[in-house]
Amino acid sequence: MTRYFHGGIPDLKPGDLITPHAPNVVDGCAICAAKAAGQQPVVEGLGVVDPLTERTDRVYVTSDREYARFYASKYPLGDLYVIQPVGELEPSMEDHFPSWTVLAARVVSVYDRAVRLTPHRRRTLLRRWQIADLKHARARE
Repeated sequence: MTRYFHGGIPDLKPGDLITPHAPNVVDGCAICAAKAAGQQPVVEGLGVVDPLTERTDRVYVTSDREYARFYASKYPLGDLYVIQPVGELEPSMEDHFPSWTVLAARVVSVYDRAVRLTPHRRRTLLRRWQIADLKHARARE
């Protein structure tokens, strides 16, 4: 049986339902403000960063714990959850990690509270992300 994860809003408890919601906005965060306004966040010299979510009407879930941990870390003191999808899983093609969208997700358990990525975890995830992107690019050739 596949184990699914979701990283994001803090302080949920087993049994709580995760539903689609507006982007999280952190005071003073230009990227957050752009996303909340429905604009692609752009950083000079880097281009588009943290692209807009394609399916704002759905919840994103993954079978990759560290990928979900990254999203928990983007939310100030966000939490990492083991979840049960509610509704049919639809594949997400936004990133090259195994991920899906669903109507909602029910929290089964809290895996980690107040997630912050260590520099080592960030480097490891970046390497995995680059490899996944490269494999995807090669498969399209």
